[in-house]
Amino acid sequence: MSHAAVIGTGVIGAGWVARLLAQGHDVIAWDPGAEAERKLRESVDTAWPALEKIGLVEGASKERLRFASSLAQACEGAYFIQENAPEREAMKVDLLADISRAAPASALIGSSTSGFKPSVLQQKMEAPERFVVSHPFNPVYLLPLVEVVGGEHTSEETIERAMTFFKDIGMHPLHVRNEIDGHLSDRLLEAVWREILHLVNDGVATTGELDQAITYGPGLRWAFMGTNLTYHLAGGETGMRHMLEQFGPALKLPWTKLEAPELNDQLIDRMVEGTQEQAGDQSIRELESLRDQCLVRIMEALSEYEVGAGKVLAEHREKHRLSSGSQ
Repeated sequence: MSHAAVIGTGVIGAGWVARLLAQGHDVIAWDPGAEAERKLRESVDTAWPALEKIGLVEGASKERLRFASSLAQACEGAYFIQENAPEREAMKVDLLADISRAAPASALIGSSTSGFKPSVLQQKMEAPERFVVSHPFNPVYLLPLVEVVGGEHTSEETIERAMTFFKDIGMHPLHVRNEIDGHLSDRLLEAVWREILHLVNDGVATTGELDQAITYGPGLRWAFMGTNLTYHLAGGETGMRHMLEQFGPALKLPWTKLEAPELNDQLIDRMVEGTQEQAGDQSIRELESLRDQCLVRIMEALSEYEVGAGKVLAEHREKHRLSSGSQ
């Protein structure tokens, strides 16, 4: 049992690799895609400056990454295996079955699926009791949230092991106690996303205007209070009860459209053109770097008050005696 394994090294898989390396783990990755190793190492290089600002644990090194030539080679001797295949149910079910046959009997096996239930994914696995959905958020190497969901065959011991493991690598594991399609966060995000598509499709607003409607207002509150506590404050001294009494009638008004619009060529073009205009001359890598720098500063600001993601960062730094910008 010598390393953590990451299966599938796209955006999410590469994020797991970067986080695990920064937390002092040996990592073996595998992906059948063309030039997967080159792309992965470039992604880790992009993430590393932000990770250095957050603080690297003792022994953290990009040199501890190896790229396997096969799935079996990556899984052999692994104590933790994270699957990050595309969101296609049959593919994930078969891949997780293959992983379970190649992995050590005591390995913790997780999936980054953003929507599938664990009971569905573990149906063909050997020893399915060691499997959990472990759904992270991009960029995985910075954002601490990971939704931990057990399936019909998942043991309580596995849930406890997963919660402990993710906390040890600087994350905030949220135990989703009931299986549900889309888990928790993605169901909330999907509601906002569908409304965005309607507003763009109907010509009400551009992608840039809608992003401003979040970043300059509610997004700042969400970073440390979420939605429910924010609305509790909106009720004044009597809190949520008054808020619901005052604004509850508006729920009957046709303000939102939760059914998604048809994703036709015109809507796709509007979304692409809008976001390209927002990006301007900045490349994806440049935007990733900007995003990481902003997230680090926000998390550091929140750490002073020990709220939200800042509390996770402060506790992790204290545990490992890390300082800002440690090498």
